[in-house]
Amino acid sequence: MVRLYRIAHDAGTLHAAEREGRFRLVDGDIFASFHEGPEIVADTARWLAPVRPSKIIGVGLNYRDRAAELEEALPDEPRLMLKPPTAVVGPNAAIEVPTWAGRVDYEASVGVVIGRTARHVPARRAYDYVLGLTAVNDVTARDLERGDGQPTRARAFDTFAPVGPCIAVGLDGRDLAIHAYVNGDIRQDSRTREMIFTIPELVEFVSAVMTLVPGDIILTGTPAGAGPVQPGDQVTIHVEGVGALTSPVVARDESAGRPETAPSSNP
Repeated sequence: MVRLYRIAHDAGTLHAAEREGRFRLVDGDIFASFHEGPEIVADTARWLAPVRPSKIIGVGLNYRDRAAELEEALPDEPRLMLKPPTAVVGPNAAIEVPTWAGRVDYEASVGVVIGRTARHVPARRAYDYVLGLTAVNDVTARDLERGDGQPTRARAFDTFAPVGPCIAVGLDGRDLAIHAYVNGDIRQDSRTREMIFTIPELVEFVSAVMTLVPGDIILTGTPAGAGPVQPGDQVTIHVEGVGALTSPVVARDESAGRPETAPSSNP
């Protein structure tokens, strides 16, 4: 297995491939063909989000333990939502919370990074179109989501999609540990075998609705234990085989003012 990182390096923004703790610069296109070049010292690089998607497709209520926690019936088909690419930030970048929005939640998710243009892909061929897996924090303004009755605004704020630290290529996503920690305390503790719809099933379903292009991310849902954060907290999402994605939480700069239509926080 190789892990692909996107880094700010002396030579510009590049990708690096990591095997057994050794990092080499990537020469070529990670979505086409590439080879591994000279070794670099990881401490000299700044880690960025490993991919820049054209769109992020979320899947709601896709873990059995989450459905049990919410006392909801298992869905008959995936529930899709969209998150804009402008929400993406990389490892160690801050999640900026709008203080007027009320409760804001972390949501640990395994992200499926598309590697080839995919349209009407059958489940049996899904992994032919997947580059690899990553970790994502699907940050959600919960009070806004409840008040709006739909998820678009609640999940669309800038910085509400930390992604990283890498794309794990060749990782089997059927039974991976997935965790979320807030200030070092574990809040989510599950495994991807709890998914209601598997990764191949999600690729089939989503690609029947919209064309997926290289770099797009499908968020496979969040397990039980999603909950609130506030400025001053630190959130870490850990996916087995991918690694840890850590984000500090800060108050958003509201110098431009809040929208006049913004609702007050619900209890």
